[in-house]
Amino acid sequence: MSLRMAMAKLLKKLRFSASHAFSSSTVTTNSLPVSFSGKRLSHWYQTGEYGWRANLRDPCLWIVISGHVVVTLGISANTAFAEDVTSETSSANSTGDDLTGLRKIEDGSVASNIHTAKWRVFTDKGRELFLQGKLDDAERLFVAAIQEAKEGFGEQDPHVASACNNLAELYRVKKAFDKAEPLYLEAIKILEESFGPDDVRVAVAVHNLGQFYVGQRMLEKARVSYERALKIKRRVLGYGHSECSDTMYQIGMVLYLQGKERDAETIIKESISMLETGGEGESFVCIRRLRFLSQLYLKSNRLDEAEMIQRKILNIMELSKGWYSLDTVIAAESLALTLQKSSETKQSKELLERCLDVRKALLPCDHIQIGANRLHLARVAMLDCSQYKESDVSRAKAELVMAKDHLHNSIRIARQCLDKVLKQKDKSKKNSVRGNSRKESQAALVILLQSLSTLASVELAKQELQKIQEGDINLEAQEALLQCIAAYNEFVIHKKSIVDSPEIKNAYLSCFKHAQTLLGNKLDERVSKS
Repeated sequence: MSLRMAMAKLLKKLRFSASHAFSSSTVTTNSLPVSFSGKRLSHWYQTGEYGWRANLRDPCLWIVISGHVVVTLGISANTAFAEDVTSETSSANSTGDDLTGLRKIEDGSVASNIHTAKWRVFTDKGRELFLQGKLDDAERLFVAAIQEAKEGFGEQDPHVASACNNLAELYRVKKAFDKAEPLYLEAIKILEESFGPDDVRVAVAVHNLGQFYVGQRMLEKARVSYERALKIKRRVLGYGHSECSDTMYQIGMVLYLQGKERDAETIIKESISMLETGGEGESFVCIRRLRFLSQLYLKSNRLDEAEMIQRKILNIMELSKGWYSLDTVIAAESLALTLQKSSETKQSKELLERCLDVRKALLPCDHIQIGANRLHLARVAMLDCSQYKESDVSRAKAELVMAKDHLHNSIRIARQCLDKVLKQKDKSKKNSVRGNSRKESQAALVILLQSLSTLASVELAKQELQKIQEGDINLEAQEALLQCIAAYNEFVIHKKSIVDSPEIKNAYLSCFKHAQTLLGNKLDERVSKS
């Protein structure tokens, strides 16, 4: 087996790696390390192996309320624990290539003594405690593991590097960044001395460091780290390897954060092309990158290009999972919203209605996703109304009736979800909602606020079609807007943590401005009475 093939095989097994940052799916800090291999990542995503399968009922994975939101890049909190160097090197040795760099004892085996045994125990137990969220206990064991590795293997042995990486990852999660960076650098230094500066394991460690810098928004340092990692990978594995594609994608993300959107687009497209050439065009990793590319197009208002990418994603999902899958529904809904933005209301409506049918079949009738789906349909009906109001008043009125029906349902579902939250007993006596409950509550409040605001628009459109005098205040629209403001204020009082999100604040401000336009100086008086 050639050295290049051996290195590629080794890298696919390494967990001493930077996990994929900027994930579009929600991955908790409790997840195990992600391999660089796109195929392997796709397998983990589909099977739920290692317990990090995306929860498709999580509203944060699918909800797009105000058309297409601004692209936000959440840095992945995945923890990339270092793998046992011994197991990697034994695999490499079987190929006949000397890739180990491990200190040997006289009979040629890997050193084994009381300290190496303790290192193994401390490392395994530390990982277990980390996954349980017991970070302080895990920290003590990881610190001890470094000392035992130094005494058992030697100060500059790769086992010490792996122990340093584990502790650095823990400090990153604890946000003890000043402690994490020196450990990353020490791990890189040890690996450079053990394997040489251009070894693929050094590339992986440098990639880890780049991820750390991204989390600190030290973007130039992150870019330099990723570019060094990419240079090593290209030399060892070849330009077209999927591992090179992964690091290129991270560089693209950094360029995006630096405001270099055109450069980011170019390199992300290249990383996608590399995956497709390598037969990974339908993998989860490739789809995630295609989704981000479509968001870049939307942000620059290149709707045709965004639509083309989203149709490609939908086609992949239809072929791989069929229509009765929430993954496919999410892809279809994204395309429908782009079509809506392009005023292609007929196609948008057809897709959204199909999404609604599938969601009704797969989810409970009061699920928050169904409420959001109905809100999208109401907005399409409003667009149709505006198109028909001059040529076909009766058709325009019928669209308003449909919009109103969808909105009443979305409001009902959102209120039911929020009522459950308000009824929850707060044992800790803190105004907070944790985990999925908090996410679902935030999504429900956004839907409620925007549905009420849209309902006010429906009532005003109805008034316009009926030719009511402009001086008359539309009581139904007024009531919807006041309910919107009251709902927001209610959660400010009872569940303050829920409203601490940009989406909710934007929805409230839109509603408030709408109310100001309608009620003028009388708004404060009416709000106080309500």
